[in-house]
Amino acid sequence: MEYLSDRVKSLSVSQTIAMSQKSRELKAKGIDIISLSLGEPDFNTPDYIKEAAKKAIDDNYSKYPPVPGYQDLREAISEKFRKDNGLEYSAEQIIVSAGGKHALINVILSIVNPGDEVIILAPYWVSYYDQVIIAGGKPVIIEAKLESDFKVSPEQVEAAITPKTRLILFNSPSNPTGMVYTRSEMEKIARVIEKHEGVFVMSDEIYEHIIFDGEHVSMGSFDFIKDRVITVNGVSKGYAMTGWRIGYIGAPLWIAKACNKLQGQFTSGVCSIAQRAALAALKGDGESQRIMKQAFLRRRDLICNLLKDVEGLKVTIPQGAFYVMPDISYYLGKSDGETKISNSDDLALYLLDKAQVATVGGDAFGAPDCLRISYATSDDLLIEAVKRIKTALKRLK
Repeated sequence: MEYLSDRVKSLSVSQTIAMSQKSRELKAKGIDIISLSLGEPDFNTPDYIKEAAKKAIDDNYSKYPPVPGYQDLREAISEKFRKDNGLEYSAEQIIVSAGGKHALINVILSIVNPGDEVIILAPYWVSYYDQVIIAGGKPVIIEAKLESDFKVSPEQVEAAITPKTRLILFNSPSNPTGMVYTRSEMEKIARVIEKHEGVFVMSDEIYEHIIFDGEHVSMGSFDFIKDRVITVNGVSKGYAMTGWRIGYIGAPLWIAKACNKLQGQFTSGVCSIAQRAALAALKGDGESQRIMKQAFLRRRDLICNLLKDVEGLKVTIPQGAFYVMPDISYYLGKSDGETKISNSDDLALYLLDKAQVATVGGDAFGAPDCLRISYATSDDLLIEAVKRIKTALKRLK
């Protein structure tokens, strides 16, 4: 007999992870799958970071670490915030967690009560919605379309705020669209938030180092709302350290203390060796980040040019991260005689089956007319993947 909690039954399976799992299963059967589904740099962790981890093992970093993270790591994060983002967070205002996802849920569980409304800007990263559900909160979705470069307006934010609004989830550069808000666009949204006391913003800045056009702006850098901003970041994307599982927040002290309290009952301090590696990453010269950024820029231009040549796809050029989100509504309702494409998930599964290319349907991101494609792979694989996609889509009538 199974008896699952209502909490678990209310959750969806992460579609990015599910598609990645399907890809691995097909690859294990010998099928030549090109995976463009997972948000993971295809680079290896830089050697200087790996050497720091090896040294940490030799130096016997094998005991329980402090719940919020080692003091020197939190001081390095504090300095990073100050130098890179113009944010003043003391070490006591920083909590190191097991990846950005862990940092996000810590904050949501710390300040969202059942029934509180949480505004999510769509297209959104898949876990935002379900993390709000875990906390008993009510997701309130603001939709942005390809025609507006997947950005919401200040007027949309104003219209969505009610007396029950507790938190706004903000993400720039964006997963899944790759769009980047300008300073002017962000300031206008920040001015709306300023008017509503008791509304907080969690700014997910995990892709800050992967920006091709313009500059990265931290929401907390606007002084008039800085006391209501929680900044989330980590080492996964910028340093090719996804498997090391290190994320962190900078937050008002009372929120940091709440997250520390919560984390103390869930995971306690996160992996000691990974923390030492993260410290080395933050103290590096940034050369590895520059190399990755150049590669991602080249790949962005490559895949966008290729996708623009595919009939029916509408593409907007991403300014950051390593995703592109074409509008695929042209193919909804079409069929190859065997499979009918009723939604974006159908199209993603069709491409996996007929083209052996793994993507992710936009439904999971709050963008049902789109498909998310990660271009964090080699140029040759991108060329071959789009060739396969183009051939498979031609069969749909």
